[in-house]
Amino acid sequence: MAHGARRDSPELPDFSLLKRLARDQLIYLLEQLPGRKDLFLESDLMSPLDRIANVTTLKQHEVDKLYKVEFKPIVSTADQLCFLIRPRIQTVKWISDVVNADKAVGKFRRYKIIFTPQKFYACESVLEEQGIFGDVTTDEWAFYLLPLDDDIISLELPEFFRDNFLEGDQRWVRTAGSALHLLYSLYGPFSKVYGIGRCSKMAYESWREQVEEGEQKTRQAEIGNVFLIDRDVDFVTPLCSQVVYEGLVDDIFRIKCGCVEFGPDVTSSDKSIKVMVNSQDKVFNEIRNEHFSNVFGFLSQKARNLQTAYDKRRGMDIKQMKTFVSEELKGLKQEHRLLSLHIGASESMMKKKTKQDFQELLKTEHSLLEGFEIRECISFIEEHIIRQVSMVESLRLLCLLSLTENGLLPKDYRSLKAQYLQSYGVDHLLTFANLRQLGLLVEQQPGETLTVMESKVGKLVNDKTAGKLTDAFSSLAKKSHFRALSRKLNLVPKSDEEYDLRVPRDMAYIFSGAYVPLSCKLIEQVLERDGWTGLEEVTRLLNGQEFAVSGSNGADLRAKNDAQRVILVMFLGGCTFSEISALRFLGRERGYKFIVVTTAITNSSRLIETLLDNHI
Repeated sequence: MAHGARRDSPELPDFSLLKRLARDQLIYLLEQLPGRKDLFLESDLMSPLDRIANVTTLKQHEVDKLYKVEFKPIVSTADQLCFLIRPRIQTVKWISDVVNADKAVGKFRRYKIIFTPQKFYACESVLEEQGIFGDVTTDEWAFYLLPLDDDIISLELPEFFRDNFLEGDQRWVRTAGSALHLLYSLYGPFSKVYGIGRCSKMAYESWREQVEEGEQKTRQAEIGNVFLIDRDVDFVTPLCSQVVYEGLVDDIFRIKCGCVEFGPDVTSSDKSIKVMVNSQDKVFNEIRNEHFSNVFGFLSQKARNLQTAYDKRRGMDIKQMKTFVSEELKGLKQEHRLLSLHIGASESMMKKKTKQDFQELLKTEHSLLEGFEIRECISFIEEHIIRQVSMVESLRLLCLLSLTENGLLPKDYRSLKAQYLQSYGVDHLLTFANLRQLGLLVEQQPGETLTVMESKVGKLVNDKTAGKLTDAFSSLAKKSHFRALSRKLNLVPKSDEEYDLRVPRDMAYIFSGAYVPLSCKLIEQVLERDGWTGLEEVTRLLNGQEFAVSGSNGADLRAKNDAQRVILVMFLGGCTFSEISALRFLGRERGYKFIVVTTAITNSSRLIETLLDNHI
């Protein structure tokens, strides 16, 4: 069932080293404040911290009590307070209030603020303004990367997307550069670095600066090539409904930091269970990349195999029974527990997803991607809005319509926007402004001939000035060129023949054979061509900013060792489980191993939710 990897595919590096480094540094920082102390944690750091150092480890290093940062007066009576926070001004202001409240009543304590992954000047300025800069000590916990699985590493920075792409706040670029530098220093040197997107280019430059500042060591590389990609290069993929098992679990139950909480409807009991979903879970590992339609067949086969393994114990003598109990029974029981959970999860998802609505929804998405029956699609979206099915889902469909059609006709844009605001509230006006700014939901302007003029300029003058002109045009109208890209890269496979989802023939299987994700297709093409040569027209449609740089050491290029086939792909702004499944498929087909590094795991709901501004 799980597709067999090519025999010659290389081994993945061991990323548990990243966890050990992070844990050792945290322990070192906690010991800088000797004696008993209370630790205040930001809520979104709780899950990542749990993967690095559990409560027992913290207690061993004299952490007395753990509190969640809740922006209200504290109840702690400890003489030493330690705050482990993200570098956010709101949190720093709250800490200032805590310190000033203590000062007002003459209470003396020691305070330590640990910023992770780094501290920003703005936070220190707040401490100065509030008059407590001398009362607290500050430190950095360089916890850049959290391995979620053998081939997935996350920076756990969901705010990266909004801060960078919407607000234009580039403070996290250096963080991405530092994360890349950490991987380079442990698993490099890299032979080739490819990338596309403005943020990728800046992160690459930040990393190069750090490499030049540090000392060069020669070692055996474990990662050969690196590919950096901005999320705004491909917005269509994360906005499509996910239909591979892992993506569906994320869409419905929300996988948080590699862990998912299954409710009573899945566990068939009255309590919820938290489960780690990674390659350690043998059942999950075999179905995670499968199209959902294949999952039930696999699970029932697995159940039969388990039953056969249990039945073996009949007719055993004492000695065989002893061996069976000591060696096999524990593993079988564990597998049985996981199997029943995944069957429960699949049933729960089936109830939600086999409804008529979901089939209609997928049909509409596929029509949008293919560019057929657009009027019917608009009617479906209108009905979706009027019935108030889901605020986020309606916006997702509107964005998908706009992206695939290169903007909406003015009358359609005005009509759909008015209906949405009437259904979900006029306070979403700001949300529409955000979506327009990102180019996710725009109306076609009367001057749509701009692109024609732009392409003529590009053909007439093929030098730096033409590049500048093209940049100027693209910044005037941040538009999607999905149709043109789709034709050039063959993103929508011909639908005349039946697509067998049990035996996928290309990466389109992750969307039921309807669409090959643009982000993954770009990676495939660049690796095939060893650069961007021949893709000039594609990069022009994507507003350029592409680069391909060889490593400093020419010998690495000649060494056709295993590391050359280990490719690190870094998504700046988030990546979906569907894209990870597509890259795993590509790796199996071509004998590569892909490691996905992302600022955070995203999906259509998370992406739209970060852009909502309806809380006036």
